[in-house]
Amino acid sequence: MAADHMQPERELHEAGTPAPAGAADMAQQLRGENAAVRELLLALSVGFTLPGPLPGELAHKLESPDSPGLDAVVNRAEASGLLLADGTVVGPVQHALLNGTPTARVHALQRELVGFVSAEGRPFGDLARELARGGLADPRVAAELEAAADKALQHNPGLAAQLYSEALLAGADELRIAARRAQAAAATGDLDAAGRIIDGLLVSSDPPDVRLGVDVAASVWAQRGLLVRSADLYAWLGPANMGRSAPLAAVVMIGSGDRAGAEEAFPAGSAPVSPTLLAVALSHTGKGVMASMERDPHKGLPLLIHASDMLNASGSALPLPDTPGALAALLALHSGESHVADTIIRSAVAARQGGDAAKPRLHLLQAWSAMQQDDAGEARLAINEASKANHWPLVPRDEFLCAALEVGLARRSGDVHDLVMAWERAREAMLHSAVDLYSLLPWGELMIAAARLRETRRVADYLDDAWALLTKLGEPPLWAVPLHWAAVQAALLNKSPADLAPHAAALVRAADYSHMAAVLAAAGKAWVSVLAGRFQATDVENAARGLKVVGMPWEGARLAGHAAAQVDERRDMMRLLACARDLHPQGRTTGPPDGLAPEARRSAAENNHGAHPDASGLSEREKEVARLVLEGKTYREIGEAIYISPRTAEHHIARMRRRLGAENRSDLLVRLRLALRADHQGPD
Repeated sequence: MAADHMQPERELHEAGTPAPAGAADMAQQLRGENAAVRELLLALSVGFTLPGPLPGELAHKLESPDSPGLDAVVNRAEASGLLLADGTVVGPVQHALLNGTPTARVHALQRELVGFVSAEGRPFGDLARELARGGLADPRVAAELEAAADKALQHNPGLAAQLYSEALLAGADELRIAARRAQAAAATGDLDAAGRIIDGLLVSSDPPDVRLGVDVAASVWAQRGLLVRSADLYAWLGPANMGRSAPLAAVVMIGSGDRAGAEEAFPAGSAPVSPTLLAVALSHTGKGVMASMERDPHKGLPLLIHASDMLNASGSALPLPDTPGALAALLALHSGESHVADTIIRSAVAARQGGDAAKPRLHLLQAWSAMQQDDAGEARLAINEASKANHWPLVPRDEFLCAALEVGLARRSGDVHDLVMAWERAREAMLHSAVDLYSLLPWGELMIAAARLRETRRVADYLDDAWALLTKLGEPPLWAVPLHWAAVQAALLNKSPADLAPHAAALVRAADYSHMAAVLAAAGKAWVSVLAGRFQATDVENAARGLKVVGMPWEGARLAGHAAAQVDERRDMMRLLACARDLHPQGRTTGPPDGLAPEARRSAAENNHGAHPDASGLSEREKEVARLVLEGKTYREIGEAIYISPRTAEHHIARMRRRLGAENRSDLLVRLRLALRADHQGPD
């Protein structure tokens, strides 16, 4: 009997995995047990449980007249230390049995177990995973794993990816689950794996679940920063096969400049394919983006906000080229409503809209909103949240946005070294991305930075693509206005009236449809007048404060500060400096002492701003001036950078020279470096 069901000691060592320490002793102990004990332990090792049912052959033997019975066999196994009181086989025993028994016999027992569980109508649970990982190919196990993966896909794509892989091990049809496997892979940041799976699906003669496959592939290409490839996929799929994905096709086709294709895929007046939250959310997303193309785009933002709210409520995490929350935030930013963008994003993040894969982009758009509102600290925090949102690195689209944010923050800080370093990162990110409608804000920021660094040639081709894209779409004001404003600023930096004129004219034309365009047109006119030295302080102040209204306080402060450095009248200079400080506060300051006359208080406020020296011998304001002096700035450039008058900058430098005992400018530069270094190092 023993010879029929238990192999010699040799087989206990022919394991698929290394045997544990003491395997020879365990083999010896098992060989000393009777066949019934060994067969019971093997049955329990493959997944059978006590009190039963047990494998048919073992049950038959235990019921025979000459058998001691199940209880006696169990007691002997427990007494020998091979079986625990809860019916669990001791680990080394289980290992020795499973690795020493022929695979065919183990699988035969496992199939018998699957038959028992299926007959009773019980779910397999973790047993299915163990059987699949153990190499059992059974359609019943594969079906249960596939169903479990489908259930986990929306809320735990990492688990779903594992379950789909195990279903394949159990014999699931690879093509049938390919789209869902790719969705799980993409949702966990593995774009390469998702792309390979989808490629295998799309080249098959009759791909199953092809619409979902295209949705996943389109989402992957969008995250790679190549939205035009997403549009190509939907064009290949064709309007007749799009179903509920038609709004998504419209989003990517609009984003890549194919307005006619978008209208064919998702005609005006198209109803949601069903009344569910998800279907309506997708429909509103497409309609919102389409509405943003109009001369009067005011309907677009509410539609996208509704879509974002509904997707939040649905709790779904579908493969999307972009979330409605991100698109709504983009529309708000393009409309000059940074605070609205921030509110939309916070709600989307709290609801985990789009799952883990969407979190970095939402945080980065939150950072952009904070940067626009002149809150560099909040922007840095949001960038940090984006960077640590997932265990995988930022996808190319998000890396590009992050790089442009770093450029924008460095440009606004006035730190040339930081700007150069950020620019180098952005140049690398550009190579992995392409222009689309939803990336115009970062391209505009890079246009300005390129002009500032005399690197316009680096972005020229990309900007040509951006203008061509807007032309193909009919110059939609909402999307075109911020890029025209960026071009105005770049032309001002390049001192090129010829380059400025067409963009200023475009802003004036768009002013009939866009309040933001009207504000930016006025600001552009104010900048030209300031640079020409022919301006009214009131006009400049109004233009600067208008920029704050459309979410650009830093730009407004820069305009007012630059004008203050050009004006002759002290009253106008003080007025413009006050405006600049109001729009872009320089931090907490120390005011003048009480009891001074109004004129004396104003003079003290300007000349004694933050004037309490510390251990370095310099006040906080003097440290600001010192850093700018060491960068080679002139009095006027220092004044523009920190919103003080050139005369005040000169007074600060003279006071530092006296305090530090510098005999000449070269000596002053040396002493300033030492003072700032001592302040950075702190006391010993």
